[in-house]
Amino acid sequence: MLDQWRERFELFFEGREFSDGSHDIRHFRRVWSVAEKICNSDDDKLAILAACYFHDIVSYPKNHPDRSKSSAHAALRAEEILKGMGFPVSKLETVKHAILTHSFSANISPETNEAKVVQDADRMEAIGAIGLARVFYVSGMMGGKLFDSMDPFAENRELDDKKFAVDHFYTKLLKLPEMLQTEKGKSFAVKRTKVLLKFLEDLKQEL
Repeated sequence: MLDQWRERFELFFEGREFSDGSHDIRHFRRVWSVAEKICNSDDDKLAILAACYFHDIVSYPKNHPDRSKSSAHAALRAEEILKGMGFPVSKLETVKHAILTHSFSANISPETNEAKVVQDADRMEAIGAIGLARVFYVSGMMGGKLFDSMDPFAENRELDDKKFAVDHFYTKLLKLPEMLQTEKGKSFAVKRTKVLLKFLEDLKQEL
């Protein structure tokens, strides 16, 4: 049944344009791939699958005034779409809660294990090699710079990740591993965090 629903979700997104390349169908697939690995055998995998594919169906840019409402709007939009697909009604609240609480900017604590899995899987995208690629991609979209040329690592200034991509490592990315909800997610994050730290060390040496 999981494979059948995944195929239907893939068909839904086929041919659709995504304005943000860091929140596209490939992102949804990667989040599901991680979620599938870190969930428990008794978790509702169909609800997790649906949340992974639709958690960013509404995703406002990071500098948008409604950024913190993205997940709430995404949950409502996902409910509409899934109802239209004939998705099991009994699972919709689980899906909506997972979507609502996945967002870092919304700052809402997940109350179900399914929501914790989706949140961890999505946050895994912000660390490791893919996290490196995404942080500079998003910063470039927002017109940001790689780093402050006078003080790259904010030793004598306030952090400002809206202006400098490297600042985002310290305002968010390196904080994520300790915020993860699942034990499997935390173990996954160890390797990915090392990638970020190695990059920062290499950058310091090159500068």
